[in-house]
Amino acid sequence: MERFFKLKELGSNVRTEIMAGITTFMTMAYILVVNPGILSGAGLSFTSVFLATALAAGIFTIAMGLFVNFPVALAPGMGLNAFFATTVITSQASGHPITPQMGLAAVFISGIIFFILTVTQVRQLLVVAIPDALKHAITVGIGLFIAIVGMKTSGLMTILTFEGGGTLLTMGSLKEPTVWLTIAGLGIIGLLMVLRVKGAILIGMLIITLLGAIPAVGLVDFGTLKSASWSPDFGELNFWHMDFADLFTTGLLTAIATFTFVELFDTFGTLVGTANRAGFFKNKEEGNKKVGKAMFVDSVAVSGGAMLGTSTVTAYVESSAGIAEGGRSGLTAVTTGVFFLLSLFLLPIALLVPAPATSAALIIVGVLMVQSVKDIDFNDLVIGIPAFLTITIMPFTYNIANGISFGIVSYVLLAFVTNMAGEKKHKIHWLMWVLFVVVIARYVFVGGE
Repeated sequence: MERFFKLKELGSNVRTEIMAGITTFMTMAYILVVNPGILSGAGLSFTSVFLATALAAGIFTIAMGLFVNFPVALAPGMGLNAFFATTVITSQASGHPITPQMGLAAVFISGIIFFILTVTQVRQLLVVAIPDALKHAITVGIGLFIAIVGMKTSGLMTILTFEGGGTLLTMGSLKEPTVWLTIAGLGIIGLLMVLRVKGAILIGMLIITLLGAIPAVGLVDFGTLKSASWSPDFGELNFWHMDFADLFTTGLLTAIATFTFVELFDTFGTLVGTANRAGFFKNKEEGNKKVGKAMFVDSVAVSGGAMLGTSTVTAYVESSAGIAEGGRSGLTAVTTGVFFLLSLFLLPIALLVPAPATSAALIIVGVLMVQSVKDIDFNDLVIGIPAFLTITIMPFTYNIANGISFGIVSYVLLAFVTNMAGEKKHKIHWLMWVLFVVVIARYVFVGGE
């Protein structure tokens, strides 16, 4: 293993790499419960999504370790899974209904597009074209978006509808077990994270599950474990469960574009950030080469995950926890991947986790994503206004694509006007004009669905 993973060259050893891999798994294992919880709301079965999540995370994380020798793990991405679910759910009430099977087809196609962009190097152009502030704003907006999903799911936030029309957002009743248990979950996970406890989100979810099992609360019944099967039933797996028949319907094309766009920048930021922390950019050429190979594996993982029956699989920023523990090679990723495969035998435990535990985890992940707001210069309004629109329109319109679209259009317009006025501070890449036209065309000819 030392020779294969070049451990001595990277200044590491087998024990350090394995411990780093376990640390990474602990910090992101919550996705095994959170992802099925989100996607089951869109019509996919909890069991099938759990199996797909564990398999996709295990297989493609191991692939990242073996083929790239990179200490980064992959799993279905937060934010993108919420976008998947809300796209399916909200579309049912529109003129362009999208089924879960169509949603998986959209993810599969976005993976193919991402693969082509990676192979042809077009992804590098896109990364250069989009201002850094907008990339950070997209991350922040998605963080708020999934926090709202968590609040709605738990009942912590409710929507009141009036007879004459109109709605009002308000706080849920503290008498409801799901509400106060979610608040307790936020407190527990927050405390563990402040104390820098490894696997804080997972541990917090387990504690909330135990609290939910108290008879007076009644949200969890451990008696079901006696009749549960601990062997994975792969017959429940929705392999190739995709519908390409309505590929060119309006809603699906929008979904494909959004999956591709968000995944591109989310992955790039995660891979560059983790590579930096691991010290791979001390040699910039080698660092870029490694990130390029990692992007290749990631693009295959997107379509592979859809084939298995889950939303977009992407590189996880939680991988930085393993890197902080000394992980420097693919052995860290392989270790994490093996633990994900072993988790296939833990489905009965995953089924016990109540909604408040999942909701608390979503809100906390939102907190982590919103941290990117510190990298946005709101004093420069050419940057600040598009960033603000991106951040706010995502959660308030309950649509990630809307936020990205308004950010792009407003930035191009404001930068163009200031440049014409003589302030040549903000360059507009030609590809931003292409995106500008595409977004305008979408809203003119398609509408805001």
